[in-house]
Amino acid sequence: MITSPNNPKTKHIRELLTKTKTRRTERLYVIEGVKMFLEAPADEIVEVYVSEHLHGEFLHNKELAANYAACRDKLAGTGYEIVADGIFAKMSDTVTPQGILTVMRMPEYSLEKLLGAEAPLLLILENLQDPGNLGTVFRTAEAAGVKGLVLSEGCVDIGNPKVIRSTMGAIFRVPYIYVKNLPEAMALVKKAGITVFAATLTAKSEEYDKKDYRKGTAFVIGNEGNGLTAEAVAAADEEVFIPMEGSVESLNASMAAGILVFEANRQRRRGGI
Repeated sequence: MITSPNNPKTKHIRELLTKTKTRRTERLYVIEGVKMFLEAPADEIVEVYVSEHLHGEFLHNKELAANYAACRDKLAGTGYEIVADGIFAKMSDTVTPQGILTVMRMPEYSLEKLLGAEAPLLLILENLQDPGNLGTVFRTAEAAGVKGLVLSEGCVDIGNPKVIRSTMGAIFRVPYIYVKNLPEAMALVKKAGITVFAATLTAKSEEYDKKDYRKGTAFVIGNEGNGLTAEAVAAADEEVFIPMEGSVESLNASMAAGILVFEANRQRRRGGI
């Protein structure tokens, strides 16, 4: 049992939770909670830590809820370490830890793989900074049938604990890739026969629901405060906007992404505009 806050593994967990450089260098991140552990792909699990209290429940409580019983069964096939409750609380990034913490290996994706699907629906994100926004985009993307996310290097780190929590498990199922040069990546997307629509509010922008998204489609969403850069807009095929009432000037980035991808989803399900 881990009983000291100075244990190297305890320190390593805190580094993974708080330091982007550590996560990116080691290509590891941390998930917390029973639900996330149950959804985690077994081949991406590196380490598992269970609180002393939860471990005792697994051993002695015969009336655990179904998901805890499933968690116990999954742990049986996974090497894990028990952590004293006080130390586990210090390792955790949540106010009320559920008692299980998992170190995950980041999967490897390629742009070619994202472009390989038939008539793929993609999201291209430029410099999104809010962790909750990015996590919500992942969750929304999965629900709308998006095949992958392309992120600029200026986007918040996918391993950020707030991002991970906001994805609600979608991080395990939606492929993603960070790119150094977003306009160059957009050029490759277009070369693959995918039409790239930039979400803007310029004079060239047209109403989003008047476009056909049944073929390969990618939507480009910009920074929460500044929108898309001129370079990203120039690299797109077309510009679209979401009509709004009242005095609202713009929508939350994850909200805008959701409206666009669900319109594409609706057209594909209904067979047209």
